[in-house]
Amino acid sequence: MPHRAVVPLLFAALLAACAASPAQPPRNAIRIAPGLDLALPWPSDLGRSLDATQLVTAHYGDQTMVFEGHITATPAKFLLVVVDPLGRRALSVTWTDAGITYEAAPWLPPTVRPQNMLADIVMLYWPEAVVRQALSGGRLIVTRGSRSVLMAGQEVIHADYQPAAGGEIWAGVSRYRNLPWGYDLDIQSVLSTP
Repeated sequence: MPHRAVVPLLFAALLAACAASPAQPPRNAIRIAPGLDLALPWPSDLGRSLDATQLVTAHYGDQTMVFEGHITATPAKFLLVVVDPLGRRALSVTWTDAGITYEAAPWLPPTVRPQNMLADIVMLYWPEAVVRQALSGGRLIVTRGSRSVLMAGQEVIHADYQPAAGGEIWAGVSRYRNLPWGYDLDIQSVLSTP
């Protein structure tokens, strides 16, 4: 499949949730599954500063796409830069207490929603207490090496972690599954600044 066709499919698949739900969540909330919202916390709620590089393999149906994410987080700002396999900047997202701004490459489809990318990152990496408080409509279950969100007793989101030495989840391998919207993210992370 030509590269031009694969990139739009990836981003449309990752963020299909935005188009799947006719009811809009409250302004500060992001719909992450049918009937499940995440009130986006503050960047400072991460509780630390860091620089990380992630190799992300996204699966949606029979489509697979690989891209690289560069993350810089401080208490004042969270920056995500997404680069496609050709090294082109696909998306830059800046998240501060003032809100979310982004710049998307002209070849990205209009269905790309940076807020949903941030929501997936929060679900994976923000502290358990922050995620638990931010969820509306689901129950967070945390075990050693995993997180799950249940709605009406059914798992809708699942994350598994294989952290690097010392239990650092920002370094190592993570797998994130959104079951209702049918996408998986396999993430290999390297932490530059502990």
